[in-house]
Amino acid sequence: MRAIELDGFGGPEVMEWTVTVDPEPGPGEVLVEVVAAGVNRADVLQRRGFYHPPADASSVLGLECSGTIAQLGEGVRDWRVGDRVCALLSGGGYAERVAVPATQLLPVPDGLDLVAAAGLPEVAATVWSNLVLTAGLRAGQLVLIHGGGGGIGTHAIQVARRLGARVAVTAGSDEKLARCAELGAELLINYRTQNFVAEMAAQPAPGGGAGADVILDNMGAAYLRRNVEALAPYGQLVVIGMQGGVTGELDLGVLLRKWGTVQATNLRGRPRVGVGSKAEVVAAVRAELWPLVAAGEVVPVIHAELPITEAARAHEMLDESSTFGKVVLRVRE
Repeated sequence: MRAIELDGFGGPEVMEWTVTVDPEPGPGEVLVEVVAAGVNRADVLQRRGFYHPPADASSVLGLECSGTIAQLGEGVRDWRVGDRVCALLSGGGYAERVAVPATQLLPVPDGLDLVAAAGLPEVAATVWSNLVLTAGLRAGQLVLIHGGGGGIGTHAIQVARRLGARVAVTAGSDEKLARCAELGAELLINYRTQNFVAEMAAQPAPGGGAGADVILDNMGAAYLRRNVEALAPYGQLVVIGMQGGVTGELDLGVLLRKWGTVQATNLRGRPRVGVGSKAEVVAAVRAELWPLVAAGEVVPVIHAELPITEAARAHEMLDESSTFGKVVLRVRE
């Protein structure tokens, strides 16, 4: 089969579409004929040499894909060859075929485009595990979503609104903010010209005080101090990315006065099964979020579809921060 292999670490030019070894499904796994693969910032970090795959994962880029099941591994009972699926991966999506634990598969709802479905598993699992399973976001609360125009941000806006929460977002252009508003965001903050801490201080919290009840943060160190300041009493900061660095200073005095919580989570490093596993997250997504996807109430937001041979261009688009929503790579028609 063919896959994107890395010729060292660096810019998009290190990615090569080349012949490689065919994967074989192990016990509890299925082999998926890949139709499309989603592109994520984690792929960009791996390409640069900053985010290595787990020891038991494929070194091929790609944390999600869509396609059809070609082969069942030993012990798989709930799926059939030919099923249309999308999958959460630990790696291997930028390829013609990938072996996937059956517990990390999701059915593609009838009527949903198979290529667009490739852009759902990673964002769906990230958003649901963090906003719902970790932060317990509920109706009436205010959630601040950094990077509202990204793949996670565009999905998180829709999910939070369906949960009945109020949504604030940051983005780097008024154009992106306008599109966030179309998805349901109410408070629009241009981080280039506005102070999100001041904006949150003007928002009364349901239990008294002011600020955001939940903050979903992809920046990490660069936003740590300001995020804590922007929390409402008993607020929760959930860090899911490190685009702004890994080392920051935390003012425990501010956090204590707010009775606040700071949590950092990682989806790729979760175990396959057990408490807090990928299997547990995917099961929750299928039970609670997938009916909203099937009903068209939460939809994949796709900025561009490119052939897999243009994976370098897809990465350039993420490097330039020129996208709104996801970029997906078509592996086959």
